[in-house]
Amino acid sequence: MTRTKAAVLEAPGAPFTTAEVELGEPGAGEVLVRIVATGLCHTDLGVQAGGIPLPLPGVAGHEGAGVVERTGPGVTSVAPGDKVILSFTSCGECPSCLAGHPAYCATWLPRNLVGALRADDSATTTRDGEPIGGHFFGQSSFAQHAIVDERSLVVVAPDADLTVLAPLGCGVLTGFGSMWNVLQPEPGQSVAVYGTGAVGLSGLIAAALRSPAQLIAVDIVPERLELARSLGATHVVDASTEDVAARLSEITGGAGVNLSFDTTGNPQVAKGALASAGVGGTVLVCGAPPPGTEIGVDIQGILPGKVLRGVTMGDAVPQDLIPQLIELHASGKLPLERLQKRYSIDEVQQAAQDMAHGVTVKPVIVM
Repeated sequence: MTRTKAAVLEAPGAPFTTAEVELGEPGAGEVLVRIVATGLCHTDLGVQAGGIPLPLPGVAGHEGAGVVERTGPGVTSVAPGDKVILSFTSCGECPSCLAGHPAYCATWLPRNLVGALRADDSATTTRDGEPIGGHFFGQSSFAQHAIVDERSLVVVAPDADLTVLAPLGCGVLTGFGSMWNVLQPEPGQSVAVYGTGAVGLSGLIAAALRSPAQLIAVDIVPERLELARSLGATHVVDASTEDVAARLSEITGGAGVNLSFDTTGNPQVAKGALASAGVGGTVLVCGAPPPGTEIGVDIQGILPGKVLRGVTMGDAVPQDLIPQLIELHASGKLPLERLQKRYSIDEVQQAAQDMAHGVTVKPVIVM
């Protein structure tokens, strides 16, 4: 058993508070990782708000980075001492996993968001001997140690700066992968990114590498829009003061937007993006609003070949994309540091508040 410090959520709407928890020994296919740092994601805020059903009290966190301490039976891809980035987990056996789309694993939801589907010998998280929620995204990294699924792990170089690279496991992976793997913009096309948080800005950076004719950032925070412009946006639209539809029509010469990426989780934003899409345009949505959230679609409006599509985790294979992202960071093409602000584990609640209010793009919790 490993005793460790964690940021625990007691109930929906409660603040993150630190407490000592106990981790069992890693079971088959599991690894004990000493967490060096972890990003804080809007999905973690969704757990805090009660919109994502992690059993509470529980430990969230799903953008971890750390060092392997112990491995369970059958683990072959990592060894003690390896530096690793933590991402989502999957079964590895269903048709989607075998086809190279683990983000669409047949058991993705219970394995990642509710922590219910686990092996019989899987290590549990307890506090004072009582089980609490854990295994979030196969990791629960808001702690100084975590039991992690082997399939969540990506080995990185011994000299890797884990504090900088931690957010690659979800937010950056999702944003960059959604643009790079799914939308795949081409020169001459118009691209709009709705929401300039970590996911949106990562998608914007990916789009800029493909040199679309117009790359438009839409948000309500002027400072975020200026950051987006410095990262490659050719145009910015302040939705708090401007008519978004009118501005998009003006920017695209009345043709509408070819490719739109809505990262907000707001159904009204997605509806507006669909209305502003051009003939044959695609609107890609991600985010995790509460279950039952619906997007109103005008059927007549989509008949000109418009596509509304969802995406999970950028449709990425973490073991393939994360090394590419690390190379882009090393070459200066993915300036992760410009998105980050660091907090201690005792400051997770402050980090959550700063993220919710737009003060910080990507909080990184340093253990």
